[in-house]
Amino acid sequence: MNVRKIADLGPDERAALFERDAGIEAVRGDVRTIVERVRDEGDVAIREFCREFDGVEVGNLDVTGDAERAAEAVDDEIRGAIRDAAANVREFHERQVPEDWRETIGGRELGRRFRPLERVGVYAPGGTAAYPSSVLMGVIPAKVAGVEHVAVTTPPAEKINPVTLAAAHEAGADAVYSVGGAQAVAALAHGTETVKAVQKVVGPGNRWVTAAKAEIRGDVEIDFLAGPSEILVLADETAEPAFVAADLVAQAEHDPNASVVAVTDDPGTAEAIVAEVESQTTGRVREGVVREALGSGASGVFLARSMSEAVLFAEEYAAEHLSIQAADDEALLDRIASAGSVFLGPYTPVAAGDYASGTNHVLPTNGGAKVHGGLSVDDFVRSSTVQRLDRDALGDLAETITTLAAAEGLEAHAESVRRRFDAE
Repeated sequence: MNVRKIADLGPDERAALFERDAGIEAVRGDVRTIVERVRDEGDVAIREFCREFDGVEVGNLDVTGDAERAAEAVDDEIRGAIRDAAANVREFHERQVPEDWRETIGGRELGRRFRPLERVGVYAPGGTAAYPSSVLMGVIPAKVAGVEHVAVTTPPAEKINPVTLAAAHEAGADAVYSVGGAQAVAALAHGTETVKAVQKVVGPGNRWVTAAKAEIRGDVEIDFLAGPSEILVLADETAEPAFVAADLVAQAEHDPNASVVAVTDDPGTAEAIVAEVESQTTGRVREGVVREALGSGASGVFLARSMSEAVLFAEEYAAEHLSIQAADDEALLDRIASAGSVFLGPYTPVAAGDYASGTNHVLPTNGGAKVHGGLSVDDFVRSSTVQRLDRDALGDLAETITTLAAAEGLEAHAESVRRRFDAE
């Protein structure tokens, strides 16, 4: 990883940074085939893909009972950590629950009401690492919203990570299935003999999972495209390079397709970050994954001519995770609208949000933060508007309605108002 100047970036380099897809398009064709086979063949296709992709001969696809047993079997320290994290996530999301309202406005009784979805599927990554935290982040907001049936899918293994299963039980999952990858997303969307179809699929994943969510969008709802992981650290000369590097390496270890970026206006800080990244990467258990992510065209340490240029870069990048490690972090934040989740100050590592601060770590990637935020209670409810007009209130609106209806050529609309007065 070398320092590059933002001003010197060519068109191809800028495209790699700002039009990144993390390899998703490269697998769309294969993913489409997987989704179609699961839709048409159900459990048979799932079992075949478990053998092919995971090297596992799955017995029961439904492992809900295993989750309950795992919650009792994990050691006390892990159980306590799961419960502490779950409590913080639950408390944060309970503040998001919308309230029904009804008011009289200009003689018109108007309002809005909210109702939860009935069935939701949560994808919890597995494979090269286990993510019980993703179970908490997906299941808890759905349950807080009032969703009746929340299913979790997680990749199969000879023995599924008991911490993931325990987290599913603690979070309140109603069903847990041993299936991962694109085939899990397809199963949740279309249903199989074992997996019940849902109305919406949420959760992060690798490029195969993300491509599958893109593929099923339209058949069922999804939250957004979430993964592989991204971070952008905005740093000035006051930043501690070791802290910046630690956050970059932490996100890089998620996935070889992760995107990790640091931007600073201070040359010395930029060089120090590069040196720290190298030092902190060497000898790490997932060093190979980290180095592959660091070598991506969507990763790097970039030198800006000013913090204003750095801010413009951050806004255009629209990172999943935005860390601001600078003296005037609040002022910099005020100038950036597009970020999935923001981490302010030297003692707010992204890992805090990944696990236990309470905010949700299921966040938009690939520039999705330009148009929406992270997973929340809002993703699990639908709203209806409600209105009641008496004769006087309708009379006040009658001329406006009939005039506009006539302008649109919709005679029956106008008549539906007039008839209510002609009848008396």
